[in-house]
Amino acid sequence: MTAPPPAPPAPVSPGRSFWRTWVLGALLPIYLLTTFLGTIARVDGDSMNPTLHNGDVLLLVKAPRWLHAWGLTPTGQPYPRRGDVLIFKAPADSEYAYETEYGLRHRPYNIKRAVALPGDTVAITDGTLILNGRPLTEPYASEGFVQDQPPLTIPAGHVWVIGDNRQQGSSLDSRVYGPVSLRDVAGPANLRLWPRPGLVSR
Repeated sequence: MTAPPPAPPAPVSPGRSFWRTWVLGALLPIYLLTTFLGTIARVDGDSMNPTLHNGDVLLLVKAPRWLHAWGLTPTGQPYPRRGDVLIFKAPADSEYAYETEYGLRHRPYNIKRAVALPGDTVAITDGTLILNGRPLTEPYASEGFVQDQPPLTIPAGHVWVIGDNRQQGSSLDSRVYGPVSLRDVAGPANLRLWPRPGLVSR
């Protein structure tokens, strides 16, 4: 006696098909990629002149941030590195940390250069950045006036950032709001994609 043919598979509902194709098949991988690996960032403003200019497009690498948060940073590869261009949010207790757009108040991301790491002591004397007691050579910085500041030792889990544009009033950075928590750092952006592709000068 011949067995009856198997029943055809039940049709997949449109909702389940959408979930499998678009959410699990497309949106979820994109979310994981942009959250944990990297994404595109655009420079807004002139605080990083002459190194970066308004409208430059950078690659923001997020993997180092997550490796650091999970305690998986490879030995000998500090995060961040001194001289990295970082994308971050200013400290939440700073009056300069917030913007209002379309009636909504939010903390925007900023882009500055990491100069002092946890445990470093930074000061500004006669317009020169002094790092751990020695003048810091900064070939990337513009000429300009930098107001003197007393020595400050950077606490654990923080970084001291400054814009490359040293013209007075051109950059709001750690000179104004102090060290930035690494929890508020999205990651380094040391690669420019457009208009002049290549590594950002250090």
